Amino acid sequence: MALRQIRIYGDEILTKKCKEVKEITPKIETLVNDMFETMRDAEGVGLAAPQVGILKRIAVIDVSEEQDQPIVLINPEILETSGEQEGSEGCLSVPGKAGIVKRPNYVKVRATDLDGQEYEIEGEELLARALIHEIEHLDGQLYVDKVEGELVDVEDMMEEE
Repeated sequence: MALRQIRIYGDEILTKKCKEVKEITPKIETLVNDMFETMRDAEGVGLAAPQVGILKRIAVIDVSEEQDQPIVLINPEILETSGEQEGSEGCLSVPGKAGIVKRPNYVKVRATDLDGQEYEIEGEELLARALIHEIEHLDGQLYVDKVEGELVDVEDMMEEE
C-alpha cells in the first residue's frame, strides 16, 4: 500500500466525470487499498478516485470512529434519497475549510464491491452525507458549489462550538 497525493480544489481533474470500472483487476485492488491508506492518513471519512488523480468510478468510505468498517463503492449509483439534514461539511481536496450544506438524511446506493459483487447500502446522517459527497465527486461535483454562505476555516468553526 502507498499514500497517494490528494488533488486540491482548483485541479481540473476534480471537475471531470469518471469512467465506469469494467472489471476488478489487481490494479483496481491496489488503488482501493491505497485510497483507504491515504484517506486514513489525512484523517478523512471518504475519498473518491479523482481526488487521487484517477478518473474511475471508485470511492471509499469509513465513518466509524475506529475506522474499521470500510466501504468500497465501485460504479455506485444513488437509488433513493429522503429527508433533509443540514450540517458542516469538509473535503480532503479543500483542506482546512468547511461549509454548511443541505443533504438528504437518508440514501440508498447500489454499488459493486472488490469481489465484483453488486450490493446495496443504506445510510442515514453522516453515512448518507459521505455517500452522496463521494458519489458527487465521481460526477465532477464538489461540495463547495452547494455551500450555503461562505466557506470558513475549520479552526474558526471549532472555536464557535
